[in-house]
Amino acid sequence: MNLFRIAGDLSHLISIFILLHKMRISKSCIGISFKSQVLYLIVYVTRYLDLLWTFQHSVYNSLMKIIFIGSSAYTIYLMLNDFKPTHDPNIDTFKVEYLIGGSAILALLFPYKWTTAEVLWSFSIWLESVAILPQLFMLQRTGAGETITTHYIFALGAYRALYIPNWLYRYFMENYTDPIATVAGIIQTILYSDFFYIYYTTVSKGRKFELPV
Repeated sequence: MNLFRIAGDLSHLISIFILLHKMRISKSCIGISFKSQVLYLIVYVTRYLDLLWTFQHSVYNSLMKIIFIGSSAYTIYLMLNDFKPTHDPNIDTFKVEYLIGGSAILALLFPYKWTTAEVLWSFSIWLESVAILPQLFMLQRTGAGETITTHYIFALGAYRALYIPNWLYRYFMENYTDPIATVAGIIQTILYSDFFYIYYTTVSKGRKFELPV
């Protein structure tokens, strides 16, 4: 465990808090991609199957996994029930089948071991790297986003970006490498790059977040 890993996890937790706070305060899920939320739930469920046998070895990791799965499932529950009338499927139209299929192919081609758990873990890593695309696509289509929604996306992107120095730290200090997670993390950070730039030049300076449509 190092500072970058802890900062990344905290950023992830903050993104969850911001999302649920936004939905509860506004009593709506306007601007939130249901498809992205489903993809994230798939990511957490397929990655954290080891909860069944590793809780006693790392309380910190196990609690984080439970929080991620539970909060993701709760978000989807709210979007399907309490706030369903506020979700517009005509805007949330990204073809997630390609993301799931592409991630599955990469997982089958490049697992560390040919076991079910390892293939599912690899699948979750590749899928997480692109799970934000439906959300970014929604922003692109509308051309603007609520400030609190953009804060959520920024915190979620920062979480993964912070894992890059974490991997560098582990490489130099622990002689540990994880090529799949590193490459997927870099891809994910690149996907966020335009968003980060516009976020910095608008929201961080008190202006309305707007994307070119």
